[in-house]
Amino acid sequence: MQKSKAVSELFTGANKKLTALRAKSDERSRIRERLCAVLPAKLAHAVVSASIEQGRLSIGVTSAVWATRLRYMADSLGKSVAESTGIAIAVVRVRVVPPAGK
Repeated sequence: MQKSKAVSELFTGANKKLTALRAKSDERSRIRERLCAVLPAKLAHAVVSASIEQGRLSIGVTSAVWATRLRYMADSLGKSVAESTGIAIAVVRVRVVPPAGK
């Protein structure tokens, strides 16, 4: 039987998997913030997620209308986010993310 751990111990770095998950979540939050900084306010409000993996910027938005607008801006967004993050971006992928709880 495993020895039980305090919840605070799990979140302070004692668990490598949780630490890695938290670091990835923090990175995605920073990427989303940098993406939203270069977008008009209404469009930035529609962005719910953003990540960069293997040179691909993936953006999640709330509706197909916003996804279409972002797709038209894909080249300039990729360049702007690449400059602000220092990460090379070859492809921009925009998708609609279903609302939470559905």
